[in-house]
Amino acid sequence: MSADRNAALDAWVDSHFDEEVRFLQELVRVPTDTPPGDNAPHAERTAACLQAFGFDAERHAVPDAAVKAAGLQTITNLVVRRRYGDGPVIGMNAHGDVVPPGEGWTHDPYGGEVVAGRLYGRAAAVSKCDFATYTFATRAIESLPAQHKAALKGGVELYFTYDEEFGGELGPGWLLGHGIVKPDLAIAAGFSYQVVTGHNGCLQMEVTVHGRMGHAAVPDTGVDALQAATRILNALYHQNTLYRQLRSQVRGITHPYLNVGLIEGGTNTNVIPGKVVLKLDRRMIPEENPAEVEAGLRRVIAEAVADAAGITLDVKRLLLARALQPLPGNRPLVKALCEHASALFGEPVEASGTPLYTDARLFCEHGIPAVLYGCGPRSVHESNAKRADEHIELEDLRRATKVVARALADLLS
Repeated sequence: MSADRNAALDAWVDSHFDEEVRFLQELVRVPTDTPPGDNAPHAERTAACLQAFGFDAERHAVPDAAVKAAGLQTITNLVVRRRYGDGPVIGMNAHGDVVPPGEGWTHDPYGGEVVAGRLYGRAAAVSKCDFATYTFATRAIESLPAQHKAALKGGVELYFTYDEEFGGELGPGWLLGHGIVKPDLAIAAGFSYQVVTGHNGCLQMEVTVHGRMGHAAVPDTGVDALQAATRILNALYHQNTLYRQLRSQVRGITHPYLNVGLIEGGTNTNVIPGKVVLKLDRRMIPEENPAEVEAGLRRVIAEAVADAAGITLDVKRLLLARALQPLPGNRPLVKALCEHASALFGEPVEASGTPLYTDARLFCEHGIPAVLYGCGPRSVHESNAKRADEHIELEDLRRATKVVARALADLLS
């Protein structure tokens, strides 16, 4: 009977696949660059598209004060609830916000252009594609013949949120924290070739080095903040050699690492720099304690300039995203997704970790077993996610939609 049900789901996805691609194109064509983070228009367009499928989307606008405090402009999170009787509720979460496109594109980043079996556009792979995966998987199970549909118990909820790039606290964190959603199990945007049960945490910090401006012709009149910042940089980069000695036991994750992604400072070539700002990103393996990591970094930074006369520091945390820690209750999710992904992709798909961090961790922090699975790329590098010409393989979208539909039918039967 399950073979017949799977065949029916696959056939529905195939017959509606062109419609699914058009849906994704519509979502890619509405920019959600974050910053600036004006994401409410995308939520409205998504809600209108969902309404055409008979899905009523609840709009949960995050208050302006909270949005502005986070450095964004507008956030409206969407919730769709579909009930089939008493039983578990499975929530599926994808985020619409994304980093700006940057330079080097050979395709319109907001065009949704399809070329040689690939759909191009910013957020095509991470993670507007899973707006499509989850929506059409839900539609597929609702299209089942009566004898199969009658066996469905429980419900599906879709969460389309807009704060993953800034940590998720105003996306799924907002919905969970205000009791708007509380599923029994959760699937979050991920990778069609992996069922991710654990991921790295992330600590982002801003270090401001204060010296004193002076004329370059009389350097003793100033205190060089850049020279002090260089000492901090050397100390931080040295940590990466030490981090390699700390190995994670989670498959797919190696060791901690640190990146300095932004440096700003100085006023002109003939002026001693009086201020330099560094922004750093420290990835934490699941075994690490975030409080200890932050304290250790603050100590390394302070010690690097402890004997630098006239130098003062301001160090502040920008973001703390804890690692995704698998909960024992995730086994039904893992079993169903791995089984169907292996069958449909024709290769073994097993539970693993990823060095990325996501807002899926927030579900586990609320005691809700969660895994990452969706259309996304075989690897972030291959899809050009967060780079020029981001894209997905359309066959990955088709197969991942079938995997999720089959898994939902298993979990709800």
